[in-house]
Amino acid sequence: MQVLQILRSKSDDGVVSVAPGVTLAEAVRVMASRRIGAVVVSPDGKRVSGILSERDIVRELARRGPGCLTDRVESAMTSAIVSCRREDDAQTVMQKMTDGRFRHMPVVEEGQMVGLISIGDVVKARLAELAMEKDALEGMIKGF
Repeated sequence: MQVLQILRSKSDDGVVSVAPGVTLAEAVRVMASRRIGAVVVSPDGKRVSGILSERDIVRELARRGPGCLTDRVESAMTSAIVSCRREDDAQTVMQKMTDGRFRHMPVVEEGQMVGLISIGDVVKARLAELAMEKDALEGMIKGF
């Protein structure tokens, strides 16, 4: 299965992003209201400057305490971004996420973000793929 198929299966709410310069507290409010675990940090909603995840925020809270919530997102975001393309294979993406120990990956084409996938999206797609394979094998065995 390709990343393009995963993107097509997602609801089309778009990628939630925050602008550089917003505070961690503002980003936390966005994440809480949207019930998501990460936001893309982007100056224009198309170019990826970084990703701010729950893990990034917890790490800052542990290091500096609640005072960090007035800091800008750039102070806590992950800026070394690993991205994928629409034609990439889901298993390759899953391996990159597992090896890098991150859960969100921007889908980028020609420098522009076209989507965001999570490890949950990839696992869901893989489970659907396995179920189809199982059904096909059972059909072959039973002679359907």
